[in-house]
Amino acid sequence: MSVPRYRLGLAVLLAVAVLPYFVGLNWSSIWDSNEAFYVETPREMIEQGDYIAPTFNYEPRFNKPVLSYWIVAGFYKLFGVSVAVQRIPIALGAFVLILTACVLAYAAASAGSPQQDRRGAALDAALWAGIGLAVAPRLMMFGRRIFIDIYISMFMALTLLFFALAERYPGRRRLFLLLMYASVGLGVLTKGPVAAALPGLVFAVYLLVHRELKRVREMMIPAGIVLVLAIVVPWYAVLYQRYGWTYITSFIRGENIARFTEGVGVESRRGPLFYLPVVFSDSFPWSLCLFGAAGLWVTDWRSRAAAVAPHHPDDIAFRIRTLLWLWVLVIVGFFTFSAAKQDLYIFPIVPAVAALAGLFIARDGPPGAPAWPRTLRVTAAGIGFLLAVAGTGTLYVFQSSGKVYALNGAALVGGVGALGGIVALVLAAMNRSRAAFAAVLVALVTLNWVFVVRVLPSFERYKPVPRLSAVIRERAVPGDEIVHYNVALPSMVFYLQRHIDVLFEREPFLAQLRGGRTVYAVLSAGDYAALLPEIGLPTCVLERQPTVNVKLKAVLARDPLPQVLLITNRCQ
Repeated sequence: MSVPRYRLGLAVLLAVAVLPYFVGLNWSSIWDSNEAFYVETPREMIEQGDYIAPTFNYEPRFNKPVLSYWIVAGFYKLFGVSVAVQRIPIALGAFVLILTACVLAYAAASAGSPQQDRRGAALDAALWAGIGLAVAPRLMMFGRRIFIDIYISMFMALTLLFFALAERYPGRRRLFLLLMYASVGLGVLTKGPVAAALPGLVFAVYLLVHRELKRVREMMIPAGIVLVLAIVVPWYAVLYQRYGWTYITSFIRGENIARFTEGVGVESRRGPLFYLPVVFSDSFPWSLCLFGAAGLWVTDWRSRAAAVAPHHPDDIAFRIRTLLWLWVLVIVGFFTFSAAKQDLYIFPIVPAVAALAGLFIARDGPPGAPAWPRTLRVTAAGIGFLLAVAGTGTLYVFQSSGKVYALNGAALVGGVGALGGIVALVLAAMNRSRAAFAAVLVALVTLNWVFVVRVLPSFERYKPVPRLSAVIRERAVPGDEIVHYNVALPSMVFYLQRHIDVLFEREPFLAQLRGGRTVYAVLSAGDYAALLPEIGLPTCVLERQPTVNVKLKAVLARDPLPQVLLITNRCQ
């Protein structure tokens, strides 16, 4: 039986959408916002031969468990220490998230109308789900630089997937439940108790909704606890043997309980609606399909009691769709009550959102739903409109900012987005909804390729650390001091492979400059100008580099780029 041409086209598009995650991993330097810690800490592990106590900047770092560092260290051992090697497992984690979305959509697909081929419909849903997540701009950005959040999202998504497969294929329930518990254990060793608590809460609500709490006895909980403990306990046991409860209790209380209840470590407080736009931005473009997917679920819920027998494949598929909705709602609801709201906390929902969207797009519509073509058309038009607006906005921002904020390919990104959105709008108006969805996907695939090949490499001109590090390496000798004052540039530790003093108070910084040793200090141009009258000894600027002020107001106003300086107290 030949594969339909449109399905083959979707499969090719999925492959083309996944490739950018693995292309040019060495084309950009370390991102200071998060990536620096996961590049450097495994390197220090290897250098010191200590795989139990992670360090960063040669100081203890126990704010996260150890598995993420072990994974990167393993890749370093196999392929050598480099930024690109560290990014390989991030890209693999993003790929697993995409694959998980495909399998979730496949498992939750039902036959729909009697004329549909069940397997073909499920495959269509899987392809739509996978491509939609692969082209999501947020996943593309995170999949190239944020290790910890990609991996906790991946392990939590696998936990959801294996629970769903245990429901879909009861004959292999034991295998899938064991894989689920293994995913929980790996998630706990990556981020902490949240990897067990949140899935457990979702699954409890799922059983409660179906009035099946007694099925808890079928979940192999004793065996699951043993498996999770076997994965998690050994590292914590060795940690306890070395340091007692010090780091363990500070992690549990500070990084988990206090952060959730008091917002410890988070500077800004967010309101109860903070996550509403995050849900739609994290999973764009398919997040806009949630409205139609919700309507589809309600329609099926109303009709299924009379039309579908319990344990029928369509009944099981509907239950898995319900599970996907609960996964989204419970996770977002849980973190809505957190005092420390961060957008990435709810990122584990994205495979479920993509799966629901894939099911919505692939479905011909429930029986008795004459408005279904209109629902698809309105959704496709809405996505096309937002893409066109975003593309036009990008063109305006970078044209108005002139050469101050110049990025290669930025205009092309905006143009592709605007054109793709307009084409989708036209196709939706012609009642060719799935062609409109495909136009959006093609535009975003093209956009991601331009982003990876053109935009990211040109952004290097606004990343000061590589050049400043090169100047320091040329001049500094053992015994010289490297100091950062009131700047956050942790990636320099990796480039220099030595300890850096990080100071935020004026007097300690001035005292270090006035000491008898040679100091190389990195600080903003504004701070240097303010401190210069107080330094009390000759200093000179060795290098200055621009950085980016990412606030839209500054870009539109064409404000000059902020400068980061490298100064020294030994000018000879």
